[in-house]
Amino acid sequence: MKALNTNQSGALCAWLGVALLFTGTLLHPMSADPNQPIAAFTEYAADHHWVGSHLLQLVGVGCMLVALLALAHHLSVAGGRLLIRTAVAGAITSLALAAALQAVDGIALHRMVHVWADAPVAQKPAWFTATFAVRQIEVGLASLFCITLGITAALFGLAQSRHAGSPRGLGLLAISAGLATAYAGWIMAHQGFSETVMMINMPANLLLMAWMLWSGWQLWTRQVTAEQERG
Repeated sequence: MKALNTNQSGALCAWLGVALLFTGTLLHPMSADPNQPIAAFTEYAADHHWVGSHLLQLVGVGCMLVALLALAHHLSVAGGRLLIRTAVAGAITSLALAAALQAVDGIALHRMVHVWADAPVAQKPAWFTATFAVRQIEVGLASLFCITLGITAALFGLAQSRHAGSPRGLGLLAISAGLATAYAGWIMAHQGFSETVMMINMPANLLLMAWMLWSGWQLWTRQVTAEQERG
């Protein structure tokens, strides 16, 4: 059986990452306003898939960032090494922030909302304050993650727009989605998980997923084309 090469592995990681991230996001409870902590914490405490959905999101992001490393290898052949290296540094930083975010959101906050929900009435205010503090740490990490991931996607998009073998629209999609994600992270730093942030970030995330799917297709088809040319 023939082993997968870098491009093929990157394409599969891109597609798998999008599938896992999308599935984890679908499992995430979304009925309560995330900027209304009592309603949000009550909904989170009742969710039985909280840890699993967040770990799915983390693995999905990890797969997508592995795909970006394969994409960087593909794009570096055409030059622009400094741009590519900067984008790779952004991808690695984004993965570290994603892991820290899910440690706080997917595990620490999950434990805190259960302690708050199960606490005696007299102790609930104190536990709510502690849980709300964890939430603010989550906001900080989510903000930095969005900013870093958005800038990283924009850098990859810039590299793709300069690459002769990539469709121009592919790079423009990454740049626009990346800048929108970074802007959402900037607003999040000032407003938390506000309605404005959600209105910008959710469509931007969908565009980033579309970009990953398209980039995966480009990696796969470029490899097929190269093999046909050699054959």
